[in-house]
Amino acid sequence: MISSYQKTERKTGSEQRRQFLCTVMFCGMLMLLGKAIFLQVLEKDFLKHQGDIRHIVDVNVSAYRGKIVDRNGEPLAISTPVKSVWVNPKQVSDVASQHITGLENLLKMPHGKFTKIIEKNADKHFVFLKRHVSPVVAAQVKALKITGVHLDREFKRFYPSGEITGHLLGFTNIDDAGQEGLELAFDDVLRGVQGKKRVMRDGKKNIIADIEEISSPVPGRDLQISIDSRLQYLAYRELKLAVKSHQASSGSLVMLDAKTGEVLAVVNQPSFNPNDRGDLQGYRYRNRAMTDVFEPGSTVKPFLIASALDGGYVSANDV
Repeated sequence: MISSYQKTERKTGSEQRRQFLCTVMFCGMLMLLGKAIFLQVLEKDFLKHQGDIRHIVDVNVSAYRGKIVDRNGEPLAISTPVKSVWVNPKQVSDVASQHITGLENLLKMPHGKFTKIIEKNADKHFVFLKRHVSPVVAAQVKALKITGVHLDREFKRFYPSGEITGHLLGFTNIDDAGQEGLELAFDDVLRGVQGKKRVMRDGKKNIIADIEEISSPVPGRDLQISIDSRLQYLAYRELKLAVKSHQASSGSLVMLDAKTGEVLAVVNQPSFNPNDRGDLQGYRYRNRAMTDVFEPGSTVKPFLIASALDGGYVSANDV
């Protein structure tokens, strides 16, 4: 039989273990409470700053490029918002092969190209995959939810008249900066100034909220020119027919207002479509009406007669 002394000793040992466990738990709770006070009060500003560094960033906001319009206000060159696809190689890891294949198919990239881009640019934070994609493609890329692959808004230049005003307007590059024609000559007028805004990003670097606008983008100014779109079309059509019927290698036509000297139409053949970047061959976008030298021929006669009349060498009856 168990004596009363043994029962008392066993009970005392159990009480001591219970007290020890309670003491340990109480001390643990005090430590957690102390840590919470330390982080929430003493380290509050430091932690907030660290969080801001990781999740709050400043990003550029693209500015709208000014329109080019004819004398009647008809648009000749306009910019439309589009999406571009880019990747941060440092964020890409463990992407499902079917998602990579789907992305390459959407962006018309060769098989394995995405992986090569990531490996080649492993030390970078920003690499374009495809610029100026359609809204449908942009939505499908977003739906893949590939970590590190992002969409950014840009502007793409569009020329409603295509070939008809190709030489006159010129074109912009993929960054919407003027490269030829009026786009280049008046780039300072048409080009806007980028803005900047502060945004919040999630752990995958996706923008989840706009916090504040630091500076608003300043749109470029519109440019109105003396060209009449209707006369420009007629000049283009007739010159193209004349070059074809005479089997000429090239041709130019400039139409002026005799009373004011304003240029109403300027066309060349062969021409090019500035909307088709793949068709921008050097010989096609040569603006012969502006750059080539021509013999004046009979066009100089009115000036000779006017000079003779003005000098009194002949009279109107003599002429």
